[in-house]
Amino acid sequence: MSDDAMRQPRAKGGRAPDVFKPGAWVAMQDYRDDEAVDFVIVGTGAGGGTLACKLAEYGFSVVALDAGAYFRPLEDFASDEHHQSKLYWTDERIVDGETPLQLGSNNSGKAVGGSTVHFAMVSLRFRPEWFKARSLLGYGADWPIDWREMWSYYDEVETALSISGPVRYPWGPKRRRYPYRPHELNAAALVLAKGAEAMGVGWAPTPLATVSAPRGASPPCVYRGLCVTGCSTNAKQSVLVTWLPRALKAGAEIRDLAMVGRIEHDRNGRVTGVHYHREGRWRFQKARNVVVAGYAIETPRLLLNSASDMFPDGLANSSGLVGRNLMVQSNQAVWGTMEAAIRAYKGPPSLAISEHWNYTDTGKDFFGGYAYMSQGPLPVAWARTLSGERGLWGETLAREMEKYNHQAGLKIVGECLPQERNRVTLADEKDRYGLPIAKVTYSFCDNDRRLIRHALDFMGQSLQAAGAADIWEEKDDTCHLNGTARMGDDPALSVVNADCRSWDIANLWICDGSVFPTVGGVNPSLTIQAIACRTADRIRTLARRGEF
Repeated sequence: MSDDAMRQPRAKGGRAPDVFKPGAWVAMQDYRDDEAVDFVIVGTGAGGGTLACKLAEYGFSVVALDAGAYFRPLEDFASDEHHQSKLYWTDERIVDGETPLQLGSNNSGKAVGGSTVHFAMVSLRFRPEWFKARSLLGYGADWPIDWREMWSYYDEVETALSISGPVRYPWGPKRRRYPYRPHELNAAALVLAKGAEAMGVGWAPTPLATVSAPRGASPPCVYRGLCVTGCSTNAKQSVLVTWLPRALKAGAEIRDLAMVGRIEHDRNGRVTGVHYHREGRWRFQKARNVVVAGYAIETPRLLLNSASDMFPDGLANSSGLVGRNLMVQSNQAVWGTMEAAIRAYKGPPSLAISEHWNYTDTGKDFFGGYAYMSQGPLPVAWARTLSGERGLWGETLAREMEKYNHQAGLKIVGECLPQERNRVTLADEKDRYGLPIAKVTYSFCDNDRRLIRHALDFMGQSLQAAGAADIWEEKDDTCHLNGTARMGDDPALSVVNADCRSWDIANLWICDGSVFPTVGGVNPSLTIQAIACRTADRIRTLARRGEF
C-alpha cells in the first residue's frame, strides 16, 4: 500500500452505527469476499476491535469478523442476569488438569466488542518491572517491549476510553492524570479503605472505564450496578462504544455472527484469507494479511485447526508453543457480614483498590503480585457463590440471602505463572460447525497456591479490621485468560515478535491477550488495547518501509 493510500482512509459508503439510540442500524461497508482487503481481523474485542480502528484510520482496508452479535445496548440489554448471559462465550469446551477452569462469564465474551461488553471496567497499567520479570524479578519471562514505550500507549488508551480515576494514582511511575474524576465511593469501597488503613497499606479509587461526567453521547454512570452483565446506558466505555464506531467511520467493515473456522495459505506459505460461517453457509474472505484476535482459547484453536501439509502442527507453531503457557489470574475472595447495610450492588463492582502487593516484593513467600478490590456481586451471582462455595441450598440458602444487603467482600486479581503444561489443544469432539472444540488443561503451581493463601489471609485480616463478622473464603474462582501465543525475541521460544507478527508467516499477526508472556496482578484489558495501538503503529511503519 502506498503512503498516499495510507493517508486517505477508504470509506465505502454507509455510516457508523449510532449505538446510543434505540433502533439504530449497523451500516456495513461493501467489501466483497473475493476482494482481497488489506487486513481481515478475527475477533473484535480489546485487541481486534482496537486494531481495526487504528488500521482503518491509517487508511488500510479492514474487515473484522466476530462470532457474536452486534448488540445495541440501549435496545438489546436488559436488567436481568439470566438474559444477559447471551454476552458470554458458553460454547462447549473440555476442561481438565489439577485445577480445571470454569469458563464463561468470568473470562470470555461472545459479542462484537468481546469481553469488554461485560467487563468490570477496571483499567490498570502493568508495573514496569513486569515487562522484564525474568531479568529483574527472577520469575516468568521477559517481554520484548520496554515499559517506557508502553507508557505512551497507555496514555492513548486512557484518553480514548476517558478513564475515571484519582488525580494522583499512588503506585507506579509518574503519569498524566486520568481524563475524568474518580467515581464516588460506595459503602463496599469504604470497607476496603477502612481495612487497608488499619493494615497500614495504601488504597485508591479504582481507575474505571465508565464515565463520571457526560462524554459526547455517553451519559455519566448512574450506579445501577449491572456493569458485568452489559451496561444498558452506554456509560461504560467498552470497545463496542469507543473504538468500533471510529473504525466504521474510517471505512472498516464489521461482520457479526461470523464464525471463522480456518485460515488458508498459498503454496509459498503466505496466508490468503479466512473461511468463515455466516448466514447458513461457509464463505471465504480474501486478505493480504490475517490478524487473529480471538483471545487465549479461540486464538490457538483457530491456529491449530488451520493445520496443513505445509504446517502439520498448525499455523505459527514452529516453536511448538501455540496453545502452551495458558495463564489465568486467581480471583479468590473473602466475605463478611457488616452490621450496617452495605448494598454493594450500588455502583460499579470494584470502586476501591489496593495494589500494595503488586509493588511490594518483601514480606511475601511467592513471586508475582496481586491487587485486591471491593466487590459488588449481583443477586443471582451471589446465590450461586453461596451454593457453590458453601453448599447452601433451599431454606438455608434463602436465609443467607436475607443478609445480602449487609455483605462486604474483597477479591484479588492475582498473577499466575506461565507453565507449558497449561495449554489449549484440540479435542476429538466437534462443534455445530464441524470444527474440533478446544480442550483446556490447567493446574496451579506451588507459587500460585502460595500467592492465593497470602491474599486470603491478608484480606481476611483486613476485613476483620474493618468490622466484618462471619468471615469466610471463596477459594475456587479464576478470571481472565492470557498466554498461548506468547511474544518474544527468539523464534524458538515464542510465537510472535514484539510487533505481534508471526515468526513463521510474515502476513499473519496475533493481537490479543494470548501474546502475553506474563499476566501481572492487574486486569489485562488496558494492556491489550495498548499493545493493539502499538501494533497498528508498527504496521504503518513497516508498510511505509515496504517490509510486508
